[in-house]
Amino acid sequence: MSVNISIAYHSGFGHTERQARAVAAGAESAGATVTLHDVTTLDDALWSTLADADAIIFGSPTYMGTASAAFQTFAEASSPIWADGGWRDKIAAGFTNSAGINGDKLNTLETMSLFAAQHGMTWVSLALPPGGQFTTTGSEDDLNRLAGFLGAMAQSPSDADAENAPATPISALRSTWEPASPRSPCRSSGAEQFSRVPDGRP
Repeated sequence: MSVNISIAYHSGFGHTERQARAVAAGAESAGATVTLHDVTTLDDALWSTLADADAIIFGSPTYMGTASAAFQTFAEASSPIWADGGWRDKIAAGFTNSAGINGDKLNTLETMSLFAAQHGMTWVSLALPPGGQFTTTGSEDDLNRLAGFLGAMAQSPSDADAENAPATPISALRSTWEPASPRSPCRSSGAEQFSRVPDGRP
């Protein structure tokens, strides 16, 4: 049985969308069925698809130290679903992007994980060792180069467009979606295995 994953994201300038598409490509390569949803469109199709998903992966840029206003509008619009327990026991994960190396991205991921907790969802963390400057032999191309653990953190220079923001190959972003991952959220749901949100850059 294929796992049904919905990626619900907002992207202000395209960088976070690129990250969302890398997440989708990785999950699809592991056998999952994936749908991408820009949450600026709050219509019946969005809510219906999210209702049918086994897992929802949330994505937002980090603006002024938190999730974007568009993402928060989506979160608040989900309150009728919260009241009915519509997403209870679904798997959740998250990713974010900012121009700054830090940018207070952790606060955005905490906001997402609390949002998922309020819905009674089961949050899956990144579970990757830190890369990048964690050691003197680290590389800019390491997975989890920003050493985040709650979710996937990405960074794009403010003056780079989404097509050129950092040039980490898409294969590297997808490579954390290994079907054999012992922390696969699909193990929790009893479905086919797939790994989790990748780190790196969008």
